[in-house]
Formats: sequence, structure tokens, C-alpha cells
Amino acid sequence: MPDLLREEIKEKILNGDFHCEKELTLSIISGKWKIVILWHLGVEGPHRFSDLQRLFPKISHKILTNQLRELIEDGIVHREVFPEVPPKVEYSMTELGMTLLPIVEMMYEWGKNRIEEIKQEINSSR
Repeated sequence: MPDLLREEIKEKILNGDFHCEKELTLSIISGKWKIVILWHLGVEGPHRFSDLQRLFPKISHKILTNQLRELIEDGIVHREVFPEVPPKVEYSMTELGMTLLPIVEMMYEWGKNRIEEIKQEINSSR
């Protein structure tokens, strides 16, 4: 079993608890902020923790840390610490993470289109 996978997911795979492959994908990218984190890292490139916090003003430090930690454990995001004072830490997509980017971009486009449709429906019913 690869080292870059959360223990809970490894156990589900070994126990046959996933009913289909989509469940594995969803278990890795599920989380309120993971998709948008992946989009920013994949499209814009590496970000520091404080940059990510500024992008999502409603996210707590703890939640952002947990979401990033899970993405790192699953091999989707890389955390690099630069030997500077003060320490500089950057988050970027791994090669494996970049394979998720087309899915994330399709979700973005679908959501963007659907929002426009809903706005049009609301405006036409007024």
C-alpha cells in the first residue's frame, strides 16, 4: 500500500468497503474547502498558508490545516519548508494531484454555468 494515503482510506480499500471507485475519489476530495484549494494550487501554482487563508476568509486556521494535511497524506498536495528565518512553507500540487485538476476544472465550469442558469431563471420569474 502506498505511504501517501490516509490510514482510514487504506483500511477501506483493504476491507473492500468502497462499493465503487467513485467513492475513493470522493473520499479524497471531499471536504468543504478541498476542491477550491486544489483549484487555486493547480491553476495558480504554489501558495503559502497565509495566501490560502486570505483566499478563504471564512475558513478557520484549524480547518485549513486539517484539509491541507489530508491532501498531503493522500499524496495530492506537497508541503515544502524552506530553510529560512522566519520559516517559509509553500503548498503545491503533486504530479498525482495534477491528475485531479481536469475534474476540478469541470466542476468549476459546471457550477459557473449552473449559477448563471439559476440567476436567469430567477430574473425571468420576477
